[in-house]
Amino acid sequence: MLIRDAQFVVSNIDYRKCPQDSKPEYAFIGRSNVGKSSLINMLTNRKGLAMTSSTPGKTLLINHFLINNDWYLVDLPGYGYARRGKKERKQLKKMIEEYILWRPQLTLLFVLVDSRHEPQKIDLQFIDWLGENGIPFAIVFTKSDKLSSVKLQDRIEHYKQTLYEGWEELPPIFVTSSEKGTGREELLDYIEQINRSLK
Repeated sequence: MLIRDAQFVVSNIDYRKCPQDSKPEYAFIGRSNVGKSSLINMLTNRKGLAMTSSTPGKTLLINHFLINNDWYLVDLPGYGYARRGKKERKQLKKMIEEYILWRPQLTLLFVLVDSRHEPQKIDLQFIDWLGENGIPFAIVFTKSDKLSSVKLQDRIEHYKQTLYEGWEELPPIFVTSSEKGTGREELLDYIEQINRSLK
C-alpha cells in the first residue's frame, strides 16, 4: 500500500464523538514507552504525525488520522500508564475499553509489544481480555533492531509458547523496527488486504 496522504483529524476522550463516517479504523495500542508514536510515524512516512516523547504515557486521547481518505489510523493511549494518579488511570482505562468494545468502525486492533522484554503480565492480561471479548487483533513486536536476529527469534518463539498456554490459535504477528522501517510493508499490506475484503 502506498500512503499518499495522512492527516490528523480529531482527538477525543469519548468514542461517541469520534468521526461519524463508516470508514474502517485500525487502532494501535501498547504499554507506555513501547514505541507506538514512532511506529505510526514510520508507517505513514510522516515524521511528526504522532507526537513522540521520551516520557512514557504522553498519549491521553483517542487520536484519529485519516489515511488516503480511505481508512483511519487510531492512536490510543497506552495502558500501564506511567506516573498517573488513580483517578486518571481509571478514566483512561474506561476511555480505552469503551472505544474497543463499543466502536463499530474498529476493524482491527494492533497490540504493540516491546520485543526486548520477556512476556509481561500486563500485556498477556490485555490480550486475554481482547480474546474474551471477541476483539480482532494482531500482535506487533517493536524495536526489533535492538536485538540480534537470534535473540529476536528466541524472544518471539518464547512469547508464542507463552500465548499457546491459553490460546489454541495465535493472532497474526508482525515484527517491526521504526528506525529501520522493518515490517512496514507487511503491516500496510495486511491493512490493505482487510480493506479490500470489506469492499
